Amino acid sequence: MYLDANISPFTRLPQIPDVARAAEEIGFYGIWMAETQHNPFLPCALVAEHTKRLKFGTAIAVGFARSPAVMAHTAWDLSDASGGRFILGLGTQVKGHIERRFGMKWPDSVVGKQREQIQAMRAFWNTWLSGERLNHRGEYYKLTLTSPFFTPAPIKHPDIPIYIAGVNTGLARLAGEVANGFHVHPFNTPSYLKDVMIPAIEEGAKKASRSRQDVSIAVPAFVVTNPQEREFARQQISFYASTPSYRKVLEHHGWGEVGEQLSTMAAKQQWGDMSGLIDDTILETVATVAEPDELAGALQARYDGIADRITIYMPFEPGDRDDFWRTLCKGFPNN
Repeated sequence: MYLDANISPFTRLPQIPDVARAAEEIGFYGIWMAETQHNPFLPCALVAEHTKRLKFGTAIAVGFARSPAVMAHTAWDLSDASGGRFILGLGTQVKGHIERRFGMKWPDSVVGKQREQIQAMRAFWNTWLSGERLNHRGEYYKLTLTSPFFTPAPIKHPDIPIYIAGVNTGLARLAGEVANGFHVHPFNTPSYLKDVMIPAIEEGAKKASRSRQDVSIAVPAFVVTNPQEREFARQQISFYASTPSYRKVLEHHGWGEVGEQLSTMAAKQQWGDMSGLIDDTILETVATVAEPDELAGALQARYDGIADRITIYMPFEPGDRDDFWRTLCKGFPNN
């Protein structure tokens, strides 16, 4: 099991080199960039330039907001620049954001379009590597043109890992079928992952004559090591639990009514009151509660047999709790 870091959504591009160098020096295995306030690909180029061993990638970039050709080119260049350390992490986002924030069309089949995006990117990469004619014809994309002027040269690391993200079983099955990894949503529990998500990944893998071991599972974990983190986790869990599409996690534990109450409160914008519905039982089922020097062991025990990679659900910022991060990294010997 490896320990990765998250770059803060408030980190600006000129700060990325310092953050990346510090993450590598402290001992993280990898570092992830999310698509929130900034483009997630631009920091990746700086991480590639300013580190030597650190794995890095997007967690996530919004796939449905981009062309497969654009993503294929970007990932190809980042893999080349980093010596094969880049991971392309994709998420679908939700309908409202795709239509109203990105101005794109929401697909009839979320799983179908994401499958085809991955197939299309790999078709580009195969063409660029082998010289074979590009010929991808699907429901969402017809891609048959890549003339020499627009064709990049082969690279040393063309097998670019693709991770996808999801909360429910459809995308988990797709990960098992076609992806190299799966980004679990932060709103998770070990029981839900073990009983619901991993069997779905295994089902998809079996369909493609693959195994669970072919899919790296990356888990962002809520942690509580002090009273401030306890309150933050309670608030963030209440926000996620108010989203109807995430309710299956609550229902798995018999807390469906709590989700309905939270959705009603969210619709009334009663944000400040929502955390009161997250009692200690819910909190400690979702979050890992431990003393700081015991956190590494607690996370590994909690997610043993489930996670291949762990990310703490808090951003890494150099100079902010460096001793905490260093101790935590040392507790993950695979790093």
